[in-house]
Amino acid sequence: MGNSAGRSDFEWVYTDQPHTQRRKEMLAKYPAIKALMRPDPHLKWMVLVLVLAQLLACWLVRGLTWRWLLFWAYTFGGCINHSLTLAIHDISHNAAFGTGCAAHNRWFAIFANLPIGLPYAASFKKYHVDHHRYLGGDGLDVDVPTRLEGWLFCTPARKLLWLVLQPFFYSLRPLCVNPKAMTRMEVFNALVQVMADATIFALWGLKPVVYLLASSVLGLGLHPISGHFVAEHYMFLRGHETYSYYGPLNWITFNVGYHMEHHDFPSIPGCNLPLVRKIAPEYYDHLPQHHSWVKVLWDFVFEDSLGPYARVKRMYKLAEDRL
Repeated sequence: MGNSAGRSDFEWVYTDQPHTQRRKEMLAKYPAIKALMRPDPHLKWMVLVLVLAQLLACWLVRGLTWRWLLFWAYTFGGCINHSLTLAIHDISHNAAFGTGCAAHNRWFAIFANLPIGLPYAASFKKYHVDHHRYLGGDGLDVDVPTRLEGWLFCTPARKLLWLVLQPFFYSLRPLCVNPKAMTRMEVFNALVQVMADATIFALWGLKPVVYLLASSVLGLGLHPISGHFVAEHYMFLRGHETYSYYGPLNWITFNVGYHMEHHDFPSIPGCNLPLVRKIAPEYYDHLPQHHSWVKVLWDFVFEDSLGPYARVKRMYKLAEDRL
């Protein structure tokens, strides 16, 4: 057990994350970027279509055999539910209704959560803010794997298993790394989700509920779209902790591939991130980028230098620690 090859620890650095300074420089040089910090007028309608598509799928799968149900959960439902989690990601940055209507964004995220089968949106919002504020922060950024993950999932077979189990690690890791008190919005999110699942079960039986849950587990596990989990921040080249991907899968993932741009400007919705690169190409064109999320997954599994330990980590001194 343990590391038989590759890294034996994270890449510890003693500098601040690069996005803060670059944001200041870019805004000073290109003030027009501020005009991109506005809600996405199409986001709420796209989410509505995705939610209705999954409800229709629930009705259609109720008579399928289990084999075909799992097939469609992976090939169709997995794409839809993964896309909805990324819509929730954009909504967590107030992209649906703007910062002036923050509560509307929180409620809408719970609506987008319905086909996922398990409550997710409210908890994601609570932790995602730390991912941006304390990128790679030890004990703060729950996007970074634990030491146990780095030590255990170090061979190709184990790394493949780690990718399959990604939904479970993303759900449970925050409780181990940076547990926070449950909020009222999380309780409401859970109650709404339970009622939605119970209604679907009462109307159409068990198979549609299993279909939704399988769509989430399979679509967020070993799935082509899940390559973005690894592509965004795993250190494929030393000294680079955030990467962008400009390929066609951005069309169904709310441009999450524009991840360097997103961390530079979290308040800009995914639909406008390509314009950031267009306005200031010199800040991005020279940086390493990914061309295929499938290749990212392949390299992650078979390259010794890659694995859960291939992340940049840093220590943050919080204000309360100085009191």
